[in-house]
Amino acid sequence: MTPSPLERYRPLFPVTQHHLFLNHAAVGPASTRVVDAMTEWTTDLLHHAGQHEERWLERVELARSLSARLLGCAASEIALIRNTSHGLSLVAAGLDWKPGDGVAVATSIEYPSNVFAWTQLRDRGVVIQEIPVVDGGVTADAVVQVITPRTRLLAVSAVQFASGHRTDLHALGALCAERGILFCVDGIQAVGATPIHVKNARIHVLAASGHKWMLGPPGAGLLFVDASIVEKIKPVLVGWGSAVDPYSFESVFPKLRPDARKFEEGNAAYGSVYGFCAALQLLEEVGMGAINTRIQAVLTSMETGLRALGCEVGPVAAHRAGILMFTHPHVNAQVLADALEARGVALSLRRGRLRAAPHFYTSDDEVVRFLSLVESAVRA
Repeated sequence: MTPSPLERYRPLFPVTQHHLFLNHAAVGPASTRVVDAMTEWTTDLLHHAGQHEERWLERVELARSLSARLLGCAASEIALIRNTSHGLSLVAAGLDWKPGDGVAVATSIEYPSNVFAWTQLRDRGVVIQEIPVVDGGVTADAVVQVITPRTRLLAVSAVQFASGHRTDLHALGALCAERGILFCVDGIQAVGATPIHVKNARIHVLAASGHKWMLGPPGAGLLFVDASIVEKIKPVLVGWGSAVDPYSFESVFPKLRPDARKFEEGNAAYGSVYGFCAALQLLEEVGMGAINTRIQAVLTSMETGLRALGCEVGPVAAHRAGILMFTHPHVNAQVLADALEARGVALSLRRGRLRAAPHFYTSDDEVVRFLSLVESAVRA
């Protein structure tokens, strides 16, 4: 078996020295480049306080530009956020809702970030329109069943955290465009694992933390807000950073920025942003096409091996991004998960199934070792 050329990046990930790491759908590891970048900022703070703040702001803008290139949008349509919940909540709280407005969302399968932001709106008269689930995911046909003329927004994950089902964003984007519905995407389980072009998919809003597939640190992420709707969302958190002239400290009634930067109310979490920037640079260097191709090859090998061991595996390749769910009909899922963890495998148990989530630097040898460890655990 010829090793993947992307294995040359493995030395950047010391996590491989301690774990057979298949848990990027939870908290991904930092690369040495990310840690070096964060150390660069903390060292600067240690020795110079805020004397080099202009450099910090330059790094913020670089992270914004890299985020925009990753998603296929303008830099002015990107706000840097703390996490996915932060971004979705800014949108949910900032829209001018009217009693009777509807939000279509599959609360039974979505991660809490993409549920709580919307269910909190019931106090404002917003109606939650429950989307029926099809094969662990959301489809355009299912959405059509619940939307009404009062549906104002569709909220969906690009990839479902507990099933691995990849959503057909283009189909949903076309449906929302046809019906005049805002299209809001929780992108955390997709961005960094599979290419997403927000303009082609006609997405209005996408939020994603950087600590999973983007291989960045907790505390930094991206929020895309399409220029066509940015005026419709009032920033519920405001500060000097929201202003057109953020350093005019005498202004009592500042003019807010006309783009997504108005959602950045104050100082960034610069240490995390430095790390996030380094992570985005690595993704761009490797290339999302190459990353997606490698992840799919790894998942295909895993699926073949797991099925040969009698495991039940999903989702099918057509609906797969970076996650593979599996169980064994004769072994309790928790017992199997504990056995693999004891053998150094890092993965997650979600709703009764084991979740494997490799990345582009996962080696062929690791796949073979993983399957061997599953076999040993199943036969124990």
